[in-house]
Amino acid sequence: MMQVRLNRRRLVALIVKEFIQIARDPSTFLIAFILPLILLVLFGYAVSLDTASTRVALVVQDSSTAAQGLAAAYARSPYFDVTPARSMETVRAAIVRGDVRAIIVIPQDFGQGVKRGHMPPIQVITDGSQPNTANFIGAYADGVRANWAAAETGGGRRAPPVDVNARVWYNPGLRSRNFLVPGSIAIVMTMIGTLLTALVVAREWERGTMEAMMATPISMIEFVISKVFPYFLLGLGSMVVCTLMAVFAFQVPFRGNPLTLLAISAAFLMPALGLGLFISAATKNQFVASQIALLSAFLPTFLLSGFLYEIESMPLPIRLITYLIPARYLIPPLQTVFMAGDIWGLILPNILAMLGFGAAFFFLAFRATRRSLD
Repeated sequence: MMQVRLNRRRLVALIVKEFIQIARDPSTFLIAFILPLILLVLFGYAVSLDTASTRVALVVQDSSTAAQGLAAAYARSPYFDVTPARSMETVRAAIVRGDVRAIIVIPQDFGQGVKRGHMPPIQVITDGSQPNTANFIGAYADGVRANWAAAETGGGRRAPPVDVNARVWYNPGLRSRNFLVPGSIAIVMTMIGTLLTALVVAREWERGTMEAMMATPISMIEFVISKVFPYFLLGLGSMVVCTLMAVFAFQVPFRGNPLTLLAISAAFLMPALGLGLFISAATKNQFVASQIALLSAFLPTFLLSGFLYEIESMPLPIRLITYLIPARYLIPPLQTVFMAGDIWGLILPNILAMLGFGAAFFFLAFRATRRSLD
């Protein structure tokens, strides 16, 4: 078992044996293909960071033409689902019950202020129990007011001294789906690479087949390759399925080269597979291995990779920890190749970082497996 030479015939037989084992285990296909599709559907449809059609109450306390015009601007906005009201008393209970997320108040002297040549302030009351939504509502409400004011002052009045035109690159519609769905591919590959691989060596020990393999002349490198290679192909296959679904089912733009995406995915599978193999060899128990894989790979990928939460907004100690998470180096290249294209100045350093993590994890896996089989 400690030989380092590679016998091609023996290696092929071991790989075929592993593929047969995968085919006999329905849970492998469930994790590799069914669960990824479920995750994509959830992140594509159920999870959204967009604030379109947010329910708000609009209280118009002024009957002037200007106030009615601003109220109509809010009603036409795609960001709001407006419920009109005449007084605050009728909508206070609605925001407490959660029927609306904010109250926009146009004051009673609004029209008089517009006639005097200045834009009176409006009041925006938001539900602070959801801080992100509250911030978005405040920004969008002010944006609608500013656009309406610009249209009003454009007719014969002096234009404002500064004219700001915002242009969003790569994701012009600001659709959260365009970065959530590519990011979810990282979750899928982590599950396949780490969770499935974490079971392979432990399964051999639990079933008592490791002793029989130890009696054969297979080398360490043959044993490791035979355990890793099938799941490497499985991970790439699942990535292809997820990419096709992202592009054709969710209409996520793909502006890069498919070979670049393949290179990024292959680089990430190295640390994912290496970590899973290390966990499996060190624990020798499938239940313990699966729990450790979830804690050490899945949860950090979900929370600390930049998939859902921006790393720059995290406290400094947490930001430093993210440098130890391999998926941190997968999310930016994935989102880049989907939305921007092949920007190798960003992609290549992340690929090299993932390969470095892969080399470290495989080194640990070899050491753990060697100690277990001696």
